[in-house]
Amino acid sequence: MKNIIALLLIGIFAFSSCKNKSEPTTIENGMAFFGEKITPDGAISYEELIEKLKTNETVENVKLKGKIDGVCQAKGCWMNIVSETNNDDEGFFVKFKDYGFFMPLDASGNVAILQGRAYTEETTVEELRHYAEDEGKSPEEIAAITEPVTELKFMADGVIIL
Repeated sequence: MKNIIALLLIGIFAFSSCKNKSEPTTIENGMAFFGEKITPDGAISYEELIEKLKTNETVENVKLKGKIDGVCQAKGCWMNIVSETNNDDEGFFVKFKDYGFFMPLDASGNVAILQGRAYTEETTVEELRHYAEDEGKSPEEIAAITEPVTELKFMADGVIIL
C-alpha cells in the first residue's frame, strides 16, 4: 500500500509539472512570457545575430527576434527560430534553460523574442534522430540521418511569444 501511494504521488507530480511547463508564466498586452520574464527591448534580427556569430563562437546575453518554424511535438521542449523575412535560412535550434519551461505545441508561425546565449555546436546522429522522431518524421526519414551536423543553437533563459 505504501508503494502504491508513493507511485501515485510521483505520477501526480510528474503529470502536473510537465503540464505546466508549456503554459505562459504571464500574459500581458498580447504577449505570452515563458521562463525568465524578459522585455522585448533591444532584440536584434536573425540576420544581425548571424553576423555576430561570424566573428564570435558564442554571443552571450543576446535578445533575438524571429519566427517560430517548428516546435517539439512530444512536449514543446525545443523549437526552431528562423528569420521573419527570409524562409531559406537554416534557423536556430532552441532549447530552454535548465529544461525549466516549454513552448506550446501550436506555437509555429508566431513571432518570438528570446533572451539567452547563441552558439554553434555539433549535433550527434543520435540526437538528430531523436529530434526527428519528436518532430513526427517517418522511420525512413529518421534512418536516413547518418552524419552529425554543426548547427546554430540558442539556449533561452526567457521567451516572449508576440
